[in-house]
Amino acid sequence: MTTSNRGATSPAVLVLEDGRTFRGRAYGAVGETFGEAVFSTGMTGYQETLTDPSYHRQVVVMTAPHIGNTGVNDEDPESKRIWVSGYVVRDPARTPSNWRSRRSLDEELSAQGVVGISGIDTRALTRHLRERGAMRVGIFSGGALADEAALLAKVRQAPQMKGADLSGEVATEERYVVPAIGAKRFTVAAIDLGIKGMTPHRMAERGIEVHVLPATATAEDVYAVNPDGVFFSNGPGDPATADHPVALMRAVLERSTPLFGICFGNQILGRALGFGTFKLKYGHRGINQPVQDRTTGKVEVTAHNHGFAVDAPLDAPSDTPFGRAEVSHVCLNDNVVEGLRLLDRPAFSVQYHPEAAAGPHDAAYLFDRFVSLMEGQRA
Repeated sequence: MTTSNRGATSPAVLVLEDGRTFRGRAYGAVGETFGEAVFSTGMTGYQETLTDPSYHRQVVVMTAPHIGNTGVNDEDPESKRIWVSGYVVRDPARTPSNWRSRRSLDEELSAQGVVGISGIDTRALTRHLRERGAMRVGIFSGGALADEAALLAKVRQAPQMKGADLSGEVATEERYVVPAIGAKRFTVAAIDLGIKGMTPHRMAERGIEVHVLPATATAEDVYAVNPDGVFFSNGPGDPATADHPVALMRAVLERSTPLFGICFGNQILGRALGFGTFKLKYGHRGINQPVQDRTTGKVEVTAHNHGFAVDAPLDAPSDTPFGRAEVSHVCLNDNVVEGLRLLDRPAFSVQYHPEAAAGPHDAAYLFDRFVSLMEGQRA
């Protein structure tokens, strides 16, 4: 990525790897950027989306047409920086209006060097991605503008998301502790594969002291904190590359320590149990995805950000090296596996985001389910 100062009136062009182009205006930093073009269906929560490490190396297209209304504040980021590679909006707010706003979204994107584009038909772009699938994309403005054939060649030279090993690029390098709020009840070792800030906070609210460990943590590192449970976080990239987290999870399963995984952590559990993973055509992203909890029959509206999924049988439990496992949650839009549960060991996972800082809280009970596993193991 190359960037320079912001220029809201500067022309910009978005080039997809299949050759389709969209012309608009620069939004945020001016320059060039590359990534995988994906769309997010959330009407709110753009600040949480931008700072979610799971969006590393992705260019996010917002389907809601008007973005930036509430500006940017200092309370809602899910990490210390913006992780998206590029940002695409139709009609950016000219003036933010919110009592917590500290600066405009345009200013924040520019300050962090995020190249974006505005003024394009995001509905047409979203329909194109739904038909053709997520693909590589480039955004160009300012001095990066050139002949479209040359820009297309650059886009096609960019790395693909399939086969990308990215969790180590976004995870913490040093362990840190998020203390329990109120009386401490449990200790959890959380493996940071791209963790969002609200996730350990949700556990802390339940009396859990969370030790956040790097993606490179070993089983010895995990059990050095004497955990009551182990958590595997969300994160970016292709789960087929995550051999170290898979080996670590198997070590945790061997010891029957209560285990909870979300998003990337769900895919890691799938691989640890012997299931495959695959890339979705255009993925699930946004805060309005309907999921059914098959253990209760309840339908939840949930927050998603994933481009890969677990390939596991939906119709019956499967035998695995760690006992029987079943699909616990399923997406009602396309029957994609949205959760796994072991029947003979205290372990489960979901493919979505129960912390849901930017969206619905229907799935918050999953943190309570994790607490129940740890209570049962202690008893």
